[in-house]
Amino acid sequence: MIRYCESGCLYTKVAARTSLAAIVAVALLLGLAGTASAHHGIATVGAAGLEGPGAPVETSSSATLPDGSALAYLKLDYADFEKFDRTRSDETKSNSFWIAGLGYGITPYLSGYFFLPYTQKSVEDGPGGNSGIGDASLLGVLGFKYYRGLQLVEANESLDDLEDWHFTVYGGLSFPTGEANVRGPANSGGEISPGFATGFGKPSFTAGLTATKTLTERLSWIQEVSFLRFQSYRYDDGVLRRFGDEFRINQALSYRLFTWPERSARLDLNLEANYLHLERDRSNGHPEQGAGGRIGYLVPGLRAYWRNSSAGLAVKLPIVTDLNEDSLQQGAEGKENFRLIFTISVLQGA
Repeated sequence: MIRYCESGCLYTKVAARTSLAAIVAVALLLGLAGTASAHHGIATVGAAGLEGPGAPVETSSSATLPDGSALAYLKLDYADFEKFDRTRSDETKSNSFWIAGLGYGITPYLSGYFFLPYTQKSVEDGPGGNSGIGDASLLGVLGFKYYRGLQLVEANESLDDLEDWHFTVYGGLSFPTGEANVRGPANSGGEISPGFATGFGKPSFTAGLTATKTLTERLSWIQEVSFLRFQSYRYDDGVLRRFGDEFRINQALSYRLFTWPERSARLDLNLEANYLHLERDRSNGHPEQGAGGRIGYLVPGLRAYWRNSSAGLAVKLPIVTDLNEDSLQQGAEGKENFRLIFTISVLQGA
């Protein structure tokens, strides 16, 4: 699925005043975010050069890959969960979501991406976790800007051009390459547990809009709205399940702390606010208990750039939660102690 995610990672070629080559700064999340009865995801996109707009970690920026360029990306999203009952050993302890991605600039305004996630899930003080390849996905991104009207992104934009409003429209789908019929911990009955699966059984679909605006020479404002929809899938136990759809609104501020032109390097400070609305999961057409709700996250982080490479580090904290049947959602989104997010990317051919 796309989480993302996760979620593609995007980059825009910048004609900088310093006449230095533009460097990539990528923000992508496409992976599996485990919950007690489901796992969800988004795709995020973003990029920047030595000068120009910044790129957050969880919020997609409005940029596309240079024509004919290729991008390699790797991300880790580590989630540490609250414990509800210290006497139990089958509660979710942590999840590690890895995602590898490849992007290609088809035109200056159109980019395509392929992602393959890998998930590791563990339980507290006992066997029964799971790991494996998740659902592969494809994502396409179309870039626009507004200057005396809406127009497609051009090949080489000046810093003045980058001060205009920029937008992207993206869409994608996943393929059921992960394992859906996974059994839970033995001490919990060993029944099929979708929360421990690495796949969804059927394709999922995502769509989103982004907008980016430079507010000052160093400060950028980034916004994103996205939607993720799942399909019903009949598991080997005969139950027809459908994971709840996801709706996200993200806001971010990216501030350029330092630039070292002689080293083609840059360091940004990011502050993001993420809102996630989860619909209830459904079994045989009926809404499930202990699923769905609303979550507000705060995500402070840093992004560093060097030549054609980028690395990002952020901590994602649930600040406000309103979960359905809260006490039944151990291991769900919104029940993390924290998430630690690390990304690294390299651009070739720009």
